[in-house]
Amino acid sequence: MAQLSNKIKAYLNREVDFRKDVLLQDDGQGAYIREWNVAEVQPTEEQLDNLESQANDLEALNQVYANRQAEYPSVQDLVVALYDTDDKAAIEAKRAEVKAKYPKP
Repeated sequence: MAQLSNKIKAYLNREVDFRKDVLLQDDGQGAYIREWNVAEVQPTEEQLDNLESQANDLEALNQVYANRQAEYPSVQDLVVALYDTDDKAAIEAKRAEVKAKYPKP
């Protein structure tokens, strides 16, 4: 089941500041919207439930990005590669390898 935050992102079709725009709360029985501070009308539970598939896709994509980030070369390696043609080729090869290992859904 997708997280409520991802359903809200899918509903609004944008990134959301969950410290200011939409405040979520979980009292032990599942997360709910405590405060809605955006211009758009607050969605019903049914509307959010209908976004389950989109929210699952968003979670899968975020996992791909996290996996890639963990395996991509460091910023330090990238800076060194700017000045060394061999390193640059190696960096590009590693990047292509990681993208192939973790394709977007």
